[in-house]
Amino acid sequence: MKVDIGSRTDMGRVRGNNEDNFKVVPELNLFILSDGMGGEAHGEVASQLAVDGISTHCREAAKDPKTPIFGPQREDLTETTNRLVSAIHVANEMILKTAERDPAHRGMGATVVATRVKDGRICVAHVGDSRLYLLRLGEMQQVTNDHSLVAEQVRRGIISNEMAGDSKMQSVLLRALGVEAEVEVDADEQLLMDGDTLLLCSDGLTRMVSDEEIAAILASSDTSQKAADRLVQLACDNGGADNVTVVAARFKTSSDGWLARAWRWLNEPLDS
Repeated sequence: MKVDIGSRTDMGRVRGNNEDNFKVVPELNLFILSDGMGGEAHGEVASQLAVDGISTHCREAAKDPKTPIFGPQREDLTETTNRLVSAIHVANEMILKTAERDPAHRGMGATVVATRVKDGRICVAHVGDSRLYLLRLGEMQQVTNDHSLVAEQVRRGIISNEMAGDSKMQSVLLRALGVEAEVEVDADEQLLMDGDTLLLCSDGLTRMVSDEEIAAILASSDTSQKAADRLVQLACDNGGADNVTVVAARFKTSSDGWLARAWRWLNEPLDS
């Protein structure tokens, strides 16, 4: 399986510092993005702790499968996905302990989305409103659900998507790392298909660029790096009201791999 990866982060046009962080671990096909919050409480510290804590925990588990798993495990998910959830619990504790030790860091927190591709599966775990998108056969879907007040209001039918886009409450999160000792982590997984493109992004992208524009750029860019550069530039050109970070990864299976053979079999026309 070949993976084409691109990434970029930018402070934007309004903020005075960049509280976003991301990390790519190519040998594990692991991608992590975190959006810090807290302003003077150093949100960039929280997001750095998040990506470092998750990557370290996953690396340790890859070397030693007996590495303890933290938090509840779901029997309907693979070990890889449960490990991502465990890693987020580890990161949450790291942020809390750091804030306890240093009063200047109290009040910091972070969102996080982490995904790992292994054994033909896309495994994802997240907290907050940083998103994972999947572009497949020209169609894009949002894999994660935002843990925000306006997103919950949309899900309950209280407001429309259009109203949510204009709401001044977009930044109000219902879940984040570093807020409480126990954090609820959403997790999911699905089969990887040949040609799939994954996009992790902070809300600095999605508030400035529509889903339709994101999909068009992902589909029309020759490389993932070109897509990442174009997306961040467009967000900045549209106002850059927040830090903006993206990580894009396009997967191509070998022509004789089992996933490619299964994909061809699924799409072969039935004999009449």
